[in-house]
Amino acid sequence: MSQRFNYLEVSPELSRKLFELSKTLEHGSLGHTLLDLVNIRASQINGCAFCVDMHCKEAKIHGEGELRLYHIAIWRESPLFSERERAALEWTEAVTRLGADGVPDQVYETVKAQFNDKELSDLTFAVGVINFWNRLGVTSLPVPGSADEMLGLTKAGLSEPTRSANA
Repeated sequence: MSQRFNYLEVSPELSRKLFELSKTLEHGSLGHTLLDLVNIRASQINGCAFCVDMHCKEAKIHGEGELRLYHIAIWRESPLFSERERAALEWTEAVTRLGADGVPDQVYETVKAQFNDKELSDLTFAVGVINFWNRLGVTSLPVPGSADEMLGLTKAGLSEPTRSANA
């Protein structure tokens, strides 16, 4: 697989603004653990290989347990997530997979029981931002792991040398 285009290079000002928004969220009301879960789950749903790779490495750097990373895709069946985390993951899925009727009231009631208005607003921004990043990733096809050094992700200890497709 080769990258189609590099949005960081061809649209640097827009990329910088999106990075700024992402950084603002990192210092907001949600904390790294919830942001990591949101980023990974939305990226899984959207099929953004680069983002799944990157956010799993970030989560590992932030201290996330390896088994919980494996269980994000099966969070409904897994006993490893708190009610607050489950609500965030359900909200992430509902906002990422918007249907004709929007976000169901039941999903809103579940998340509202766990988050105040500021946190819910920040959570919704986080879901929106990762969905935007995912759209950039699935259209431009950056190679997973290709920016590990630039992004400081080698600290996760999960980077592997690039292998050929025939290996």
